[in-house]
Amino acid sequence: MRAILSLLLILLPTAALAHTGAGDASGFLHGFMHPIGGVDHVLAMVAVGVFAYVLGGRALWLVPLSFVGMMAVGFLVGIGQVDLPFVELGIALSSVVIGAAAALGRPMPVVAASALVGVFAIFHGHAHGAEMPVDAAGLEYAAGFIIATALLHAAGIAGAMGVARLVGKYGKLVAQMAGGLFALGGVGVLAGWL
Repeated sequence: MRAILSLLLILLPTAALAHTGAGDASGFLHGFMHPIGGVDHVLAMVAVGVFAYVLGGRALWLVPLSFVGMMAVGFLVGIGQVDLPFVELGIALSSVVIGAAAALGRPMPVVAASALVGVFAIFHGHAHGAEMPVDAAGLEYAAGFIIATALLHAAGIAGAMGVARLVGKYGKLVAQMAGGLFALGGVGVLAGWL
């Protein structure tokens, strides 16, 4: 446990570089491109879809819906200029934790899975809200990143389903391996390799 905490402390300065607040952050197109343009966001959003697939059943739609809903809450907190500690670390850890949960493939109540992704969604939403200038077209920007996020979740689910059809009975195992890759990608983000 000490080694993991030491590693996280070493990697923390790199995580702080993920969102500078610089650049365009207004209107639908900028909101839409934000999740798609950052490897940290793509890894986390697609991992949510894969995680939902691994859990199956109602989790297929409730887990991504929870992420989107809590991301909207985080967005409101961010535009309200409420300080939220460790936002960048939370974003960077989201793909590690969600990917690892998918990789483990353990049964989990949908409520617990929704709460897990919801916690990380708050960090993602806060980053979007805090970066948006005061005069920005906020509703259009929010609609853009919400739609892009939902599409990335859908891509994770569709990709996992497509691969599962190709490999048959090993589909869940392949999705779990993909979850492990997302977790490793998150470590790469934390370390500054990606």
